[in-house]
Amino acid sequence: MDYARCMSIPIGRYSTLEVMREAEAGVYLGRDGEELLLPNRVVPEGIELGQTLRVFVYKDSEDRPIATTKEPKAVVGDFALLEVVDLSPHGAFLDWGLDKDLFAPFKEQHRRLVLGERLVFAVSLDERTDRVIASSQLRTFFDYDVSEVQADDEVELLVYDHNELGALVVVDGRHTGLVYRGEASRELRVGDELSGYVKLVRPDNKLDIRLQRTGRDAIDDATQALLDALREAGGFLPLHDKSPPEEIRARLSLSKKAFKRALGGLYKARRVELRPDGVKLRDEG
Repeated sequence: MDYARCMSIPIGRYSTLEVMREAEAGVYLGRDGEELLLPNRVVPEGIELGQTLRVFVYKDSEDRPIATTKEPKAVVGDFALLEVVDLSPHGAFLDWGLDKDLFAPFKEQHRRLVLGERLVFAVSLDERTDRVIASSQLRTFFDYDVSEVQADDEVELLVYDHNELGALVVVDGRHTGLVYRGEASRELRVGDELSGYVKLVRPDNKLDIRLQRTGRDAIDDATQALLDALREAGGFLPLHDKSPPEEIRARLSLSKKAFKRALGGLYKARRVELRPDGVKLRDEG
């Protein structure tokens, strides 16, 4: 079966294409005179000519552009946590949710990958082959133009590594940042996804990140976290101002200082009772 080479339909991304014709192997989708196959195994039931489908486009094992209705774990331009599921003399293969595993060539590995390990990879398009590939050498894929980023911006984070200072994070899927060890209320692991706030835009175009807000916002967040935990625990928590910081962090993901501020505020507002063995939520009715 011949496949037309896709010039305007991007490889490694989603496209919305029209069902052009049926074939033994599946249906052909296309636009602007270009077509590619959607194999029978992923053709939705009841599909009709002229209907449009949102599909992901990549190259199959025979290097032909092909469409799928399955959703990969990452597309070109993404950073994602992926598992190494096979090794070859030329690189490693990663599970990204499609029938064909994603290839990470040796030249794109920061070190030789090990079967079964899970790392954050950058997904890109090999300009020479038009194949989607993965790289564990993330530095070259970060966007170092942070001119539009400002302190206190709320951002989405993906932990990709650690150094002696703390956790290295992908910021908003584009930039690189650091959460200092003392800023985290819990252990951050590679692959963790969480929200944070820009603490500082550094002169080297990297970002320092904190996980909690500051000032009145931080107190409000801690207060809400304590209230939520009390309600979930049935109205009582065995925590007080003498509790070890580690126990408070484990239960609430709050520092002891933040816990005491929240506890004091709730006590003054007569929303909790302080007991020798813990804190009890007053009747909210």
